Amino acid sequence: MIRFITLEGPEGGGKTTHARLLAEHLRALGLDVVLSREPGGTPIGDSIRRTLMDLAHQGMTPEAEFLLFSASRAQLVRQVLRPALDAGRTVVLDRFYDSSLAYQGYGHQLDLDVLRAITRFATAGLTPDLTLLLDLPVETGLARKQREGEWNRLDAYDLEFHQRVRRGYTALAALEPQRWVTIDADRPLDVVQSDIQRLVVERLRRNA
Repeated sequence: MIRFITLEGPEGGGKTTHARLLAEHLRALGLDVVLSREPGGTPIGDSIRRTLMDLAHQGMTPEAEFLLFSASRAQLVRQVLRPALDAGRTVVLDRFYDSSLAYQGYGHQLDLDVLRAITRFATAGLTPDLTLLLDLPVETGLARKQREGEWNRLDAYDLEFHQRVRRGYTALAALEPQRWVTIDADRPLDVVQSDIQRLVVERLRRNA
């Protein structure tokens, strides 16, 4: 049964908006949905998020960055995600541990085996049932974020970093094709959301 859905992808793909619209759609279908995000989703996680995203913290090392994400993730899993799933609710999450594998693993080129080991500890082994990869060209996504005025510390990494992140997502999706579905996010928002809703509802019915 599919009850834990995550949205992933490079910057500017509209993950936050699409997660909200998907949650609203699933609620309209009668599902009890919890919508959350990473980093954040708890008071502790939101405090960590402010530190991670602050442009003033340019000196943060990739290792510290990953551990802060993991700390926020550990709190979210135990305070929000696991209780919701144990209660039979559906979770829609804007980013999860795949973001760290893509950004700190492929982007910063930290050791993926080490990151996976720490991630298993942080998440207690919790894995999404379905992950939607909202993919688009890096330049397009970054330009969108600049126009929307949402620039943060991670956005400010150089273009090659973001290219590695995008390639990382493609590699991660290829490793688990049963969990990942890639969606072209370089289209109008309503068209992308329509595809997301159709795909998710089909998966829910198929796995009911």
